[in-house]
Amino acid sequence: MSNIREVARRSGVSVATVSRTLKDPQRVSPQTRERVLKAVEEAGYRPNLLARNFSSGKSFAVMVLVPNIANPFFSKVIRGIEKAAQDQGYSVLLGDTKGEPTHEQFYAGMALTNQADGLIQLDSRYPFADKDAALAASVPMVNACERIVEDDRYPVVELDNSGAAQAMARHFIELGHRRLGIVTGPLESPIVRDRLAGFDEELQRHGLELNPNLVVNGEFTLSSGAEGAHKLLSGPIVPSAIFCMNDEMAIGAIHQAKKMGLQVPADVSIAGFDNIEFSQFTDPSLTTIDQPAETMGRYAMETLRKIIDGKPLKSSRTILPFELIARGSTSRCHD
Repeated sequence: MSNIREVARRSGVSVATVSRTLKDPQRVSPQTRERVLKAVEEAGYRPNLLARNFSSGKSFAVMVLVPNIANPFFSKVIRGIEKAAQDQGYSVLLGDTKGEPTHEQFYAGMALTNQADGLIQLDSRYPFADKDAALAASVPMVNACERIVEDDRYPVVELDNSGAAQAMARHFIELGHRRLGIVTGPLESPIVRDRLAGFDEELQRHGLELNPNLVVNGEFTLSSGAEGAHKLLSGPIVPSAIFCMNDEMAIGAIHQAKKMGLQVPADVSIAGFDNIEFSQFTDPSLTTIDQPAETMGRYAMETLRKIIDGKPLKSSRTILPFELIARGSTSRCHD
């Protein structure tokens, strides 16, 4: 059976360095960390994590609350979280909450019983039950993607959602579109409100108004995108372009437009948000806003680790940049 001395021999470092690498990877250089982890794998060494956790009073695990684990965007965020967690000697627990408060409260409660050292919330709700509020105040938590509504106690890692929506509105206007439709996400979401406000602000900057009859609510799903497109394309005022607030809805909208006998983008331009992997393989390929999902996840985990360790944060809000990617689903207005 392999032991820590065998790992030290294979990696060419001291036993103390192996121990330091496994307990606190950030304290060693990336090159040393890589050598040690490779030696651990080759030797088949399994450190006594239970003893480590017991002696430190920590679980060395974090809980991530995911509103929809099947959403490709969240998958990329989780990938970033896991990469950063592994580098720091932490494991990741996933709670697929399905957007249900009771599920959020169940998974968040694991941090109250030391099954997780902290939480990363990917939705906009405060995840603890009212009865647990006193205990929850001491639980390290970070918001990523969304931010908890009207609660600035917790650090947040997010995109410049207003600026991104302004860029998309400007893209449509530059292509000559004036009848602009929107399929939103859930209106209680802060990022939806930011995107809607940013889009409207850019229209006003160009002397245009957002027609409320051309705004329909969606749920960030393929089916709600199709339903939203059907409403918009069947109404008395038909938009020449539709902005969907995520790529899944945009893909559903393209499908619905084709089903109604329309050509995209000749008859209607359609754009999304997120730049999930599927967006470049749709027919036509999808114009969208790229947000750095993996970077968002990495920043969230790194921020949470600092809170767990009691280290000060330079800022409680990290805003990441975006990029508008113009593809085949948008073109000049042909009216």
